[in-house]
Amino acid sequence: MKEENIKKAARIVLGANLIFAGISHLSFARKAFRAQVPDWVPLKTDDTVVYSGFVEIAMGSALIFTSEKHRETVGKIAATFFTAVFPGNISQYTHHRSAFGLDTDKKRFARLLFQPVLVYWALKSTSK
Repeated sequence: MKEENIKKAARIVLGANLIFAGISHLSFARKAFRAQVPDWVPLKTDDTVVYSGFVEIAMGSALIFTSEKHRETVGKIAATFFTAVFPGNISQYTHHRSAFGLDTDKKRFARLLFQPVLVYWALKSTSK
């Protein structure tokens, strides 16, 4: 398989996962996502979950449908988003909040290690 096809598949899978995550923010997993909102965020917890859900749907759609001309920019924006939400994952770990099956500190810590993978995935799948 050509590298170009691998990147396209990786980008589409990442975009689809973001769309799914965004929809889950707005519906069936809304309560679970509240566990990841740090106490210092100046918005209501539920509003933060809703807004981030809309952002994830938009970003996932952009990853899938943006033209080649803007693809690299969209990848950088997605990588920045994954970096920006990382404090939420840290907060879930440091406050021992269970959600998404992350019911032990060991599992919550392991989740932290996945965030750099998402950043890399966003950048690599959209690079020229």
